[in-house]
Amino acid sequence: MDKSKELGQEKITKLLIKFLIPALVGTLVNAFYNIVDRIYIGRGVDALALAGLSVTFPIMLITAGFAMLIGMGGGVLISINLGKKDKNKAEKILGNTFVLLCISAILVSLLCFVIKGPILKSFGASENTIAYANDYLSIVLLGTIFQNLSFGMNNLIRSEGNAVTAMVTMLIGAILNIILDPIFIFVFHMGVQGAAIATVFSQFVNTVWVLSHFRGKRSVLKLKRENFKIEFDILKGILAIGMSPFAMQIVGSVINIIFNKQLMTYGGDLAVGAMGVINSIAMLLVMCMVAVNQAAQPIIGFNYGAKKYDRVKETLKSAIIVAMGFGFIGFIAVEVFPEVLIRAFNKESEELLFIGVNGIRKFLFALPLIGFQIVGSNYFQAIGKAKISMLLSMLRQVIILIPLLLILPNILKINGVWLAAPVSDTISFAITAVCLYKGLKLLDKEKQEISEKVEAVVEV
Repeated sequence: MDKSKELGQEKITKLLIKFLIPALVGTLVNAFYNIVDRIYIGRGVDALALAGLSVTFPIMLITAGFAMLIGMGGGVLISINLGKKDKNKAEKILGNTFVLLCISAILVSLLCFVIKGPILKSFGASENTIAYANDYLSIVLLGTIFQNLSFGMNNLIRSEGNAVTAMVTMLIGAILNIILDPIFIFVFHMGVQGAAIATVFSQFVNTVWVLSHFRGKRSVLKLKRENFKIEFDILKGILAIGMSPFAMQIVGSVINIIFNKQLMTYGGDLAVGAMGVINSIAMLLVMCMVAVNQAAQPIIGFNYGAKKYDRVKETLKSAIIVAMGFGFIGFIAVEVFPEVLIRAFNKESEELLFIGVNGIRKFLFALPLIGFQIVGSNYFQAIGKAKISMLLSMLRQVIILIPLLLILPNILKINGVWLAAPVSDTISFAITAVCLYKGLKLLDKEKQEISEKVEAVVEV
């Protein structure tokens, strides 16, 4: 079946599973970029090196944010235009997205190189950890353009309906990283620099693969030079729709900085290192929910563009159930086996284990609710409602969480740092549920208006 017809006609459950499996495999394996780096560094270097990597995490979120801004914004526009059967416009969006990814990567990496010293210190690096952070970041920044192109363009592959190819992209880079990490760290004794080199090389190979896809026969859309000229309406659309995930990434960076600062105040370097471990585990679990969202996005976007609103609602409902299911599984694992999870990163430090077990149980206590919030807020992004999507995303990451991070530690010390996240997740879940209910009511109203117009035409 043609990819476009499949999105509009295939049974939703079957279609969602078909898109979810490659997205899930791809995102889970891709999440091992950070996890494998931290496991090998925690075991091959020391616990302080883990803290050094944690300090670089906010900067990594910022660079990845630009790939999400452009890649996800372009992906949604492509899905909607394919739903409208406007392939020419979709290919122009593809070309514009490619150019914007390149420009943003160059500008962001140059800026970060200029100010990385002061940034690392302000982000929580101490005299014990700044050398590790600087060694890792200096190399990773050189590969920003590969990170942007591999992630951003891969999102476009998924948006045109080629979910399996998008999965293979992630598998290639992640497996390479997993293989190269121990070689550079243990065989060549390159420490954190070796982990960074493995990451950059893996992203370079990913980029070659992604670009070859859009020049080959597998792609629905083709990357053409004549579409490289930036068009303002496309640029505006990409930035408007992509602003929600971009803001979420940037805010995520700010949140990490605040977390690091508060953890340094109430727990020291090893508390920051524990946060790096907890973030890696949390990312693995949340990526399962993100995979559900990635699988649902092209289905929702296409059918919304084709005005098939029943299919939109069915996809949303199924995606929420699956995402929350992943949340419950992750919650059980975190609450029952926290020691096993923390020791996977470092076996020597008992203090790191104690801090990590206490932190992970509290930090991820509301994990099941995150799945609903992610799918619910991104539903609005998938149908082009960027403002409300950004607002809902910011609720959990900024509007509620930051005040809690500043208030609770003054009362509960380090436990206040850990508990800020689940309290914010719970409040954000409730608000997202209300907005989603109202949004679906508006969708029903629009469907009714279309039906009445069709009936009027038939009667005439």
